[in-house]
Amino acid sequence: MRYHYKSQLNARQRRHLRVRAKVRGSEARPRLNVFRSSAHIYAQVIDDAQGHTLVSASSREPDVVSRLADDKTKTDKAKIVGLIIGERAKEAGIDTVVFDRGGYKYHGRVKAVADGARESGLIF
Repeated sequence: MRYHYKSQLNARQRRHLRVRAKVRGSEARPRLNVFRSSAHIYAQVIDDAQGHTLVSASSREPDVVSRLADDKTKTDKAKIVGLIIGERAKEAGIDTVVFDRGGYKYHGRVKAVADGARESGLIF
């Protein structure tokens, strides 16, 4: 007898595969991917046609830490990561992206990254 159980991680991976079946980044509109751990958040702009990461940012970088005060929440960190990824994408000549929420709900920290990227000028 085989026992099957679906952990929370596996459920997120399944949702992510469903999202990735519909969301595809191209050279004209690369994919803005978000990964969220329990303590940090990471964002990448990816060209799926070539399989290259064009721009990245995370809450572990000194650039993000220097913009934060000590009493900021994880959501505030996520918004700053969104601002930085937007600035770096604009410097790289990227104006429009496709948003990939990575299997997470569009809520909280994931939404904060998207809002920060929009504030810095990215269109999606």
